Amino acid sequence: MNRFFGRISTRYASGMRFCQFHDQSNGLRLGAQLADGSVADISAQYPDLKSLISAGAEGMSKVSAALGSPASGVALDSLKMAPVIHNPEKIICIGLNYSDHCTEQNLTPPKEPVVFNKFPSTLVGHGDAIQLPKIGCNTDLEAELAIIIGKEGRHISKESAFDHVFGYTIANDVSGRDWQKKRNGGQWLLGKTFDTFCPLGPVVATDVDPSNLKISSWIGDDKMQDSNTKFLIFDIPFIINWVSQICTLKPGDVILTGTPGGVGMHRNPPKFLADGDTCVIEIEGLGRLSNPVKMEE
Repeated sequence: MNRFFGRISTRYASGMRFCQFHDQSNGLRLGAQLADGSVADISAQYPDLKSLISAGAEGMSKVSAALGSPASGVALDSLKMAPVIHNPEKIICIGLNYSDHCTEQNLTPPKEPVVFNKFPSTLVGHGDAIQLPKIGCNTDLEAELAIIIGKEGRHISKESAFDHVFGYTIANDVSGRDWQKKRNGGQWLLGKTFDTFCPLGPVVATDVDPSNLKISSWIGDDKMQDSNTKFLIFDIPFIINWVSQICTLKPGDVILTGTPGGVGMHRNPPKFLADGDTCVIEIEGLGRLSNPVKMEE
């Protein structure tokens, strides 16, 4: 395993956690999670997460100062959550990045990362519905650790990779397997980028060591995936180094790091999402991302 894998970002190792949520008028607000788990509105400092990230260390200091005086918050579960970031320039995804996910498909682990993307229109928040496309789609879940980029970079070395990380959150790389595997000439894009196919949240944490986190998923009461980020084939410094040789990483960009084995496509019989289901993704230290499933209207 890469010796740099277990480091935490040196730029944002302050132990802060953030979320985005909607107010009663459906306006977007930025929140900071307090020590008791409640959420304080910090929109007076920065209107959204990308603005905070773009402000760099000065922004974090400003938020820390605002929270230095006695702050009160509201329960996270009482909020209408938005995706932790709603306006990334890029959502970059790594496929086939857990050995057990390769094994369940009878595939040899890749020698270099398998990279694809999702459009920002896929993003929804904790509690929002995953919509099953009217056009027809065998819809599956994928539990993933997601990186939020904090500092612009191109040709980023593995040694400095964590200096470009703002934090980590939970993603569900919802996938239309028929569109991914059998249609569109075998290109993955359409199967990965239907609207609502990337729940992201509920919080982004700057203080998580990503090297050894339990990751699990459920459809209702049926546990689907049960693994650990220590089984990633390509670790986070490798991914950041690799992708940044292709394109410039910008503050707020999202990188999904891959899913472990246990997805519905490879069950016997296959288990796909159905109207009325609830998907839950849990990652140690980051909480739970939960989304109901319904047919597109």
